[in-house]
Amino acid sequence: MIEQIKTFKGNSLAIEVIDGFTKTDGKLAQKFFKEKIDQGNDHVNVLVKLDEMKISRSSTKAFMQDMIFALRNYKHMGNFAIVAHSKIIKALVPIDKFFFERLQKGYEERYFDISQLDKAIEFINTDK
Repeated sequence: MIEQIKTFKGNSLAIEVIDGFTKTDGKLAQKFFKEKIDQGNDHVNVLVKLDEMKISRSSTKAFMQDMIFALRNYKHMGNFAIVAHSKIIKALVPIDKFFFERLQKGYEERYFDISQLDKAIEFINTDK
């Protein structure tokens, strides 16, 4: 299940994956993203909180479909914050960041621990 952590008027989107990530969740995340583009934003800054996510309750197909959507809409991706409490995810972010920075200059991907949620929101929020 996903839900918005906070709503923003501008080009920022903050969601949390709770328990697992399903096909319906993927469609909802895509809808949130498309709404930001339809509001006239040329890029969207995204925060994804994964603290309560359980891999065993997540759909691999939904995850892959979401990744395909992200690749197709890459030109609209702004700053990207991943908020979690996981050594594995923390280790994967620099690898992903390497490709992200090569493809989209000017934007950044960062890992934040759960205790740094406020900093992560600040990182993506351009409507200060």
